[in-house]
Amino acid sequence: MPPKDDPVLRAVGGDALATDGLIIPRGAPSPPALTATSWLVADLDTGEVLGGCGPHVYGTPASVQKLLLVATVIDKLDPEQVATITDGDLAIEPYSSAVGLLKGGKYPVSTLWLGLLLNSGNDAANTLARLGGGRGGLPATVAAMNAEAKRLGAYQTHAVTPSGLDGPGQFTSAYDLALIARQCFAKPDFRKYALTERAQIPAQKKLKKGGFQIQNENKLIYNYPGALGGKTGFTKLARHSYVGGAERNGRRLVATVLGAEAAPLRGWQQGAALLDWGFSLPKDASVGKLVEPDSPDAHGTATDASAAPAPAAKDERPAATAVRASTNRGLSLGLAAAIAVVLAGAPLLLLLTQRRRRRLRRRTAVPR
Repeated sequence: MPPKDDPVLRAVGGDALATDGLIIPRGAPSPPALTATSWLVADLDTGEVLGGCGPHVYGTPASVQKLLLVATVIDKLDPEQVATITDGDLAIEPYSSAVGLLKGGKYPVSTLWLGLLLNSGNDAANTLARLGGGRGGLPATVAAMNAEAKRLGAYQTHAVTPSGLDGPGQFTSAYDLALIARQCFAKPDFRKYALTERAQIPAQKKLKKGGFQIQNENKLIYNYPGALGGKTGFTKLARHSYVGGAERNGRRLVATVLGAEAAPLRGWQQGAALLDWGFSLPKDASVGKLVEPDSPDAHGTATDASAAPAPAAKDERPAATAVRASTNRGLSLGLAAAIAVVLAGAPLLLLLTQRRRRRLRRRTAVPR
């Protein structure tokens, strides 16, 4: 179970984002109909959030959590380093996605990254996490993943496993995934791996096992012009999750999807539909902001002045200090306060008036 909603965390990036419902720019066309329970579209370069649905609603990540592993570890490991696979690396949930690494097998780190991103290999995730954690091993990397999430401003993200296999207390949000994806797409090695269509897993001669080929399961790269890659995810608990990026006319966008069903559109197709919608919007369209890593203004400065959010429940209202209020909102609140003062004083004024009238009647009445 995720923690109780925090009004301040729900407003990270702008108070317009603190909604369970739809938030899009005023005058924007309706976004595509999806089965996802939450989603977000953002500009990878400017950080502007173009729209979302429940962007700060907690969700279960499944294998898109592997992007947080990438963001945390990819710069620490030499792609040419060779890893020897251990029993612990292969300790994954039965029948979950795996590259097919062999105990005692030797694989370059670059091959492990390809296995992670093309085949969503949980065995590759464990191995990379063990290597990245140094003497602390996999647990140290999971701790580093959580520290990296906080550094990026992804305050609603908590990792329990490096692979995204379900664990108690593991969660994220569509907004947080966009922050994490932005960090990944800034890394040349990630962009190279994520766009690789197929790769060869080397033979293990000492183990008398031949090599084999794997293919990229992210079908966006085959079917969407300008695709930059991304990551798919699925567990029975999380359902389908997806992160995908694309470039069009020099503009790079990312779409994040949580809690989707595979029909009528698969996860990557829902991501593609959101990217199409995002590219249809003007470049200055915005309902919020992706905060910068290590940002001194962690809660962002965007407001909802240009947005049209769905009405929020009373308990969803963000804290007043979460973002800087717009001038118009300040005027509206001031006017509301003035009206409240007048209404509150009305009963007292009426009571005083009635008492004065009774005194006047007694003075003018004819004595009997």
